[in-house]
Amino acid sequence: MDGQTATPTSKSTLSPGQLDELCINTIRFLSVDAVQKANSGHPGMPMGAAPMAYVLWTRHLKHHPAKPAWPNRDRFVLSAGHGSMLLYSLLHLTGYDLPLAEIQQFRQWESKTPGHPEHWIVPGIETTTGPLGQGFGNGVGMAIAQKYLAAHFNRPGHEIVDYGIYVLVSDGDLMEGVASEAASLAGHLRLDNLIYLYDDNHISIEGSTDLAFTEDRAKRFEAYGWFVQKVDDGNNLEAIDQAIRTAQAERGRPSIIMIRTHIGYGSPNKQDNAEAHGAALGEEEVKLTKQNLGWPLEPTFWIPDEASRRFRLALTNGDKAEAEWQARLAAYRRAFPELAAEWDRFTRGELPPGWQAKIPTFSHTEKPMATRQASGKVLNALSPVLPALLGGSADLAPSTNTLIKGEKDFGPGNYGSRNFHFGVREHGMGSILNGMALSGLIPYGATFFVFSDYLRPALRLAALMGAHAIFVFTHDSVFLGEDGPTHEPIEQLAACRAIPFLSVIRPADANETALAWRVAIEQKGGPVALILTRQALPIIDRSKYAPAEGLEKGAYVLADANGRRPEIILIASGSEVAPALDAYEKLSAEGIAVRLVSMPSWDLFEKQAQSYRDEVLPPSVTARLAIEAAASFGWERYVGPKGAVHGINRFGASAPYKVIAEKWGFTGANLVKRAHELLGR
Repeated sequence: MDGQTATPTSKSTLSPGQLDELCINTIRFLSVDAVQKANSGHPGMPMGAAPMAYVLWTRHLKHHPAKPAWPNRDRFVLSAGHGSMLLYSLLHLTGYDLPLAEIQQFRQWESKTPGHPEHWIVPGIETTTGPLGQGFGNGVGMAIAQKYLAAHFNRPGHEIVDYGIYVLVSDGDLMEGVASEAASLAGHLRLDNLIYLYDDNHISIEGSTDLAFTEDRAKRFEAYGWFVQKVDDGNNLEAIDQAIRTAQAERGRPSIIMIRTHIGYGSPNKQDNAEAHGAALGEEEVKLTKQNLGWPLEPTFWIPDEASRRFRLALTNGDKAEAEWQARLAAYRRAFPELAAEWDRFTRGELPPGWQAKIPTFSHTEKPMATRQASGKVLNALSPVLPALLGGSADLAPSTNTLIKGEKDFGPGNYGSRNFHFGVREHGMGSILNGMALSGLIPYGATFFVFSDYLRPALRLAALMGAHAIFVFTHDSVFLGEDGPTHEPIEQLAACRAIPFLSVIRPADANETALAWRVAIEQKGGPVALILTRQALPIIDRSKYAPAEGLEKGAYVLADANGRRPEIILIASGSEVAPALDAYEKLSAEGIAVRLVSMPSWDLFEKQAQSYRDEVLPPSVTARLAIEAAASFGWERYVGPKGAVHGINRFGASAPYKVIAEKWGFTGANLVKRAHELLGR
């Protein structure tokens, strides 16, 4: 029998302690019943962590269930996303738009309660979690964003940004390397707006955490520069409450509260047992657990009136907190009208009017320029008019050209600065960028393209949840040269292109790079990867060939057969457009009708109408040669059964890049030879 949310009718006759226990058990058994009905899920963590979550959500968290996008709300991240029913229970109970019917459809087709929390599928879910450690890094990114926004917008006596970030983490989160990277940086940056609750239940899927996790976690976080507290009993609400208050008062350090809990709390046979981690308790054990904790066996999904009233106070408290903030915002508008207008644009996700006029153009008479160098010029031209654009590199800024000139380094005393030093922490950088993007900023992070492998989980999650982060990947091919195969990306282009909703752009010259940045900044609802060269490339003469604006459609005819039907189509991306252009000129001089297509972005091209795609790549022209210094995988969709791909299906080599180009045939002369072979001449 399915229950229902009770309608509050009268005041509770329970003592405060009894009411707390009732509310906590309501969380526990909503979770237990949902997992049991689905016969799938993770009941143990919600059962053990319910008390700390209850204290946080009812005594400390500043939020408004009726206005979940309120900009000055506290952020809550459930990094241990496998315990999703804990979050779903809290969202439903406090009044977010998550009906009980959705709780009852946990993990079912098209429900709003998938197995792990997904960003904004339900208002109140701040980020997508599940892959352990990612939420940890997201929280650090959110804290960085809050520090930046506070420094940028707040003025003495007028603070409109003063929210905090709370993250619930598990043993598994702390085992992951990404958490170590993010924690180290958070300590270095002294992010005292960050409070982590550690569900220290000593159990992982395989059994006791002692099997593989015996380090002193408290000392580890102290070494990172965090403020560490311990609560020995996860059911001691007052101790948890006091620890949170102490953490809130701490200045100059992020906080972690290590709370000793018991997975599957209350289950007679599965408490403190790995069996409670990732499977339903079973009907008999559910019955025994309810009896043990004094909970009625029927109805399932029961929410007592007293518990409903207590949780729904979040709506009243949210009204008060938001109204108080609106009064502060009104005073701020009167005192600082220009900043207030900028704040309004920021909260609406709007870009300043006319910002595109700052995008530079480059002349073909200039010296050849690496696209990483052009990217740096574009970034510095745009940064003065785009205050939401900020970021840095994983210790490679001089090589990736991602420093904003004239800006100080972000850190204590300079939280309003926009140059970030993430250190050699690619994975941490990726998850932090996602947290910054989810806070409304347009963050970018840079590294060599081969090291995109180190942050791929964060890149994938950015695409999954539509986080507007920009990933700047330089040194994009074997043409980085002497560093050799360890640093030369081969399969990374195919790997990035395979991620749904990730826009991958590999520009051919400085002007395509400028347009790529425009696309990246204007992108709505997803991340962008800019794939840039180390080596200098000629700037294409746009008076002779097609304008670079064609990049916005993903592929365009750069040079054509002078009105004749093309006999062969050359398709190239990035640095390979230059030798392809050389081949085009040579073939044209021979009288061959040839078309050259610059294809910087497959995904942008696929978004175009079929008529446009057929216009660029006429189906009747079957002689096609794709040219890219990377794995050929995937190009078959564009060259067809009668075409060919000139790629690299092996690892790279250590040599000057011009030697590599010659040895592996990325020259105009060799591409002419390949074209002749396709044409049978």
